[in-house]
Amino acid sequence: MGIVPLCFKSGEDADTIGLTGHERFTIDLPSNINEIRPGQDVTVQTDTGKSFTCTVRFDTEVELAYFNHGGILPYVIRQLTNQ
Repeated sequence: MGIVPLCFKSGEDADTIGLTGHERFTIDLPSNINEIRPGQDVTVQTDTGKSFTCTVRFDTEVELAYFNHGGILPYVIRQLTNQ
């Protein structure tokens, strides 16, 4: 799972921010993955210089664990091998 699910802040969307769909994004996540929390706000920067805030849509600690392990399958395999 190499995807970080994000949600625009209330009242914002791609049009109001002026996104075209052709941008590349840099997401300002904490460098320590254990510092990411469900519902945390992060800054997103585009390659065109636009910057805006989104909410990380990891809604539970379990979803964060999946992300930490690289997805559901690696998480399950690690759990099985640790038994």
